[in-house]
Amino acid sequence: MTTQTPTARAAFSSASLQFLKQLAQNNSREWFKEHQDVYENTVRSPALRFIEQMQPGILAISSKLTAVPKKVGGSLMRPQRDSRFSKDKTPYKTNVGIQFRHFQGKDVHAPGLYLHIAEEGCFLAAGIWHPESKALNAIRMCIDENPNAYQNALKTLQSHGFIMDGDSLTRPPKGFDKTHPLLTELKRKDFIAVKNIGFEDLCKPDTINFCVEQFQHCAPLMAYLCFALELDF
Repeated sequence: MTTQTPTARAAFSSASLQFLKQLAQNNSREWFKEHQDVYENTVRSPALRFIEQMQPGILAISSKLTAVPKKVGGSLMRPQRDSRFSKDKTPYKTNVGIQFRHFQGKDVHAPGLYLHIAEEGCFLAAGIWHPESKALNAIRMCIDENPNAYQNALKTLQSHGFIMDGDSLTRPPKGFDKTHPLLTELKRKDFIAVKNIGFEDLCKPDTINFCVEQFQHCAPLMAYLCFALELDF
């Protein structure tokens, strides 16, 4: 008879998704405050436990990535929405976002690994989202000058079910010809690899091993982006 180690405990349960569903139907500060304990027990605590359990695996991929199980300022994104520039004024996100970002990054625009949990779908992702113009140009220049390593990273991702996603330009970026063989990649404004997963994958005892294994397939892309941005990896 084998005994389960503490790290084999699934972080999330159906109650996590149920809270997000209810929040989508009752997205107000009053409702959230009344159900704060439910949020803590079914969403935030499980997410923090997941981050803590992921630490060894994340650091094995790269010691430059962070897995910080803190309520504020760590790998778990805050539940409050920034609605200042949005027509949607609902105060809370109806998803859970967890980012294992590069230690030199200050915000969500840093290179990193990401888990998204929502009723409408869950996915794992890796790369860089909405980089500022200097970083974006550095990545494009690197792809132009060092295409082979980038293409090999894409092949690794595609062979394991990841696809490149995010926003792209409609025209070639300034300084690049429309006949460039990697024009599709150069037009990207986000360099993100995404793999959809089922929420049930996050409720199994081997969730941590599953997520770490998937993120390992993203290491070549992460290493390439960090090289382009002159970051250690």
